[in-house]
Amino acid sequence: MIALGGSIGTGLLVGSGKALYMGGPAALLIAWGVVGTMVFCVVHALGELCVAFPVNGAFSTYATRFVDSSWGFAVGWNYAIMWLFVFPLELVAAAMCLQFWNTTINPVSWVAIFYVAIVLINLFGVKGYGEAEFYLTIFKIIALVGFIILGVILVCGGGPKHEFIGNKNWKVGAFANGFKGVATTFITASYSLAGTEMVGLAAAEVDNPRKVLPKAIRQVFWRVFLFYYLTLTFIGLLVPYNHPDLLGGSGNNASPFVIAIKDAGIKALPSIFNACILFAVVSVGNSSVFGCSRTIQSLGAQGLAPSWFAYIDRKGRPLVALGISAIFGALCFLTAYKDQGTVFNWLLSVAGLATVFAWFNIALCHFRFRRAMRTQKRSLDELVFTSVTGIWGSLYSMAFLILVLIAQFWVALFPLHSNGKPSAESFFQNYLGAFVILICYIGHKLYTRNWRIYLSSADIDLESGRRIVDVEVLQAEMTEEKEANRLKPVYIRLWNYWC
Repeated sequence: MIALGGSIGTGLLVGSGKALYMGGPAALLIAWGVVGTMVFCVVHALGELCVAFPVNGAFSTYATRFVDSSWGFAVGWNYAIMWLFVFPLELVAAAMCLQFWNTTINPVSWVAIFYVAIVLINLFGVKGYGEAEFYLTIFKIIALVGFIILGVILVCGGGPKHEFIGNKNWKVGAFANGFKGVATTFITASYSLAGTEMVGLAAAEVDNPRKVLPKAIRQVFWRVFLFYYLTLTFIGLLVPYNHPDLLGGSGNNASPFVIAIKDAGIKALPSIFNACILFAVVSVGNSSVFGCSRTIQSLGAQGLAPSWFAYIDRKGRPLVALGISAIFGALCFLTAYKDQGTVFNWLLSVAGLATVFAWFNIALCHFRFRRAMRTQKRSLDELVFTSVTGIWGSLYSMAFLILVLIAQFWVALFPLHSNGKPSAESFFQNYLGAFVILICYIGHKLYTRNWRIYLSSADIDLESGRRIVDVEVLQAEMTEEKEANRLKPVYIRLWNYWC
């Protein structure tokens, strides 16, 4: 369930409205479709690494092992910083969800309630996090499947107004701002899929990664196709890119999902969907504490942070790392400050590109892992799970993410509707994350006096952290499982592979 719904949050449910306004309905399908192919490749590469090396920390640990310790330091801290700031931001977003119904209660009260609840959930360890995500994800999945069914009905004219919509809103404008609008939408699509890699952080705490992780990794196809592509198809059909609520709305009132339901004339459903957005926001806040704590603990264990950051109690909880996340989460109480929007925009800008660098790092580590396997004359038959797209998928992902960074640079420096004039504020709010990771990387190089850019393929450690070491036994088990699967009906085999 973490793999299926871990990344569904405000990026899709609210942020897609800004993407529709900037790019138009065609840009939504192009951006999420192409970014979805990249995420598919990255998650399969991550699955191959996690099944082979189910180690704590995943991304930063792999970066240190397969690339270089300075790169591991930069990627790990950039990823941890992102979740440190996402936690308070999601708490504020949760309070905004409740403002949809009640504006008389001080939002700080709601923030405090959600803050305590999420910290307590994570104090129950990985089981508490997993159980909470399981139920929160069920709500998200039911909401999105319900919206897809409603979308079919409304587009075909079955709503209260009995108006056939068809492709009417595409005729208003399929592309809102040309190529620049599409480029801006690519960036929003990348952010909305952030959290897809969270399944890798749980690898070290899974009893049997060989059995569980491949099944979870394969779910990414359905997540991208069903919960992103189909919902955004109906958003583009139901809401015109120039809808006044997209232009001037704020908070959940600017959600294209809520706008589509309101325009259909359905009375109670906007409030119900707002509740689903609330569940999604709390889910992302819960994931942020889990992701941040595991990354910080891993950095401490690798010697890339103070050693006491690595402390784990007898129940397997990284208490020091959880405490650090809770301390930063207290930034949510800045919601009482009159200029809290400006403060949080700058806080988020520090790690605004963290997801892009995390995905690039996963693809790079997979590429370096395969090179090391080849150099050290190791067979891929040793691997329980291999990426469907192989090494070429990782190369494609790295090339695509470099293009996203270039597009982000262009759009950040010359934002839409700036008449071609550069904007320093827009640039630093959208591109500061690149400077953060660069400073971390160079700073670690200067501190350690380690001028090596990357490890040679022959020196990469392919043994530490492997749970399965007897290759012959492994291959015998896999052969037996394949034979048993071959005897099953075709529909069962297809179900087992994709689901």
